[in-house]
Amino acid sequence: MPYIPHAPGDIRAMLDAVGAADISDLFAHLPAEVRLRRPLDLPAGLSEEEVRRYFRKAAARNHGQGELVSFLGGGVYDSIIPAAVDALVSRSEFLTAYTPYQPEVSQGTLQAIYEWQSFVCRLTGLPVANASMYDGATALAEALSVALAAGRRKTVIVPQTLNPRYARVVRTMLGGEGITVKEAPVGPEGTTDPEALRALVDGDVAAVALQNPNYLGLVEPVDVLSGVVKGAGAQLVAVVNPVSLSVLKAPGEYGADLAVGEAQPFGIPTSWGGPLLGFLACSDAHKRRIPGRIVGRTEDSRGNMGYVLTLQTREQHIRREKATSNICSNQGLNALKATIYLGLLGKEGLDALGEANLTRIAALRRRVRDVPGAGLPFPGPVFNETVVRVPGDAAAFLAFARERGVLAGIPLQDVPGCTAGDFLVAVTEKRTAAEIDEFGGLLEAFLAGAGKGA
Repeated sequence: MPYIPHAPGDIRAMLDAVGAADISDLFAHLPAEVRLRRPLDLPAGLSEEEVRRYFRKAAARNHGQGELVSFLGGGVYDSIIPAAVDALVSRSEFLTAYTPYQPEVSQGTLQAIYEWQSFVCRLTGLPVANASMYDGATALAEALSVALAAGRRKTVIVPQTLNPRYARVVRTMLGGEGITVKEAPVGPEGTTDPEALRALVDGDVAAVALQNPNYLGLVEPVDVLSGVVKGAGAQLVAVVNPVSLSVLKAPGEYGADLAVGEAQPFGIPTSWGGPLLGFLACSDAHKRRIPGRIVGRTEDSRGNMGYVLTLQTREQHIRREKATSNICSNQGLNALKATIYLGLLGKEGLDALGEANLTRIAALRRRVRDVPGAGLPFPGPVFNETVVRVPGDAAAFLAFARERGVLAGIPLQDVPGCTAGDFLVAVTEKRTAAEIDEFGGLLEAFLAGAGKGA
């Protein structure tokens, strides 16, 4: 939208309409320490072309992930996106699709959402899924709210091995409702300690979240932990990387009542961290409690198959005054991308994708073990991420690698069970054998230099 300047008379009229003496009154609610008390530090008197030239030079200093070798993970992954995904999602039929509230003119949109829900159900092993959520973190908070609504309990438990960004969102969203959020300790092997969890789960705990693989990349003992949760009469909310479900147990297989996660690896670029695509699936008992849209398949009066929004009496856009969630939409474009991506892969392709992740992370771990001074502090089974440990501060190695065009990982100094020398490395199907070897070479070069005091 072009900038439209306002004449002084227009500004005065608008201020009078809202009862403000001057423009500064509009910002009076902001704390004084966050308000700028000086003019903006901008060069004066530049022409339009000089401004364009300035920002072109500034933009040139940015480096997109496509220009670097990325071993970043922690919930958002650098994966291969087939060209067909963007080609199909850009078709005019999708770009001009109407809102799904009127099924007579939106069958294509409704069918696409229905297919996405079906994929989520197949992946998670649970019978019901909604249209999609904003991202994995908000999906977890919503799932815990569903579990809380199912009973009168006022406490939830999240593990210390949960993605810290997810944990922050949970505390923010549930804290205002007076819900207590407890933490289950991490054990010495980097996974949730079953006995410590057992001591925490009492009669006031509504739900326990379990991330598998966890934030440290490790596969949790899901059957044991599920038994602890179920034995205490609490609900189990699984947080999963959907790609891992091609090789690991589905949440429905180990008794999860709800399953959530981030579907960004299914054909969605990292895009500097968003927009993303959360998903939420549940048991039949929760189908009337979950937020957002649900699309169902039906037949019209002539026996023709059709698609409609269903269970709308609990939709936020219908009864907003009784809403238990602020989610009243879905990530339609990204859900469509993920649906096309999974449709292209099929079951055999998804299985091959999972195996490719396993093969590459195994190769990286072997390469790290060959580097003198580097180590793997948690040797347990992983899917596509692992913790690497270097002497001293991992941030120094990450900066060393970044200067050489490699995003080597995420520092873990603030994560329970980790040290300042630990960092999280992700290896997707996109990383080549040469890039994995380059990663090991960077470790060797850095540690050899550090050993000489460089």
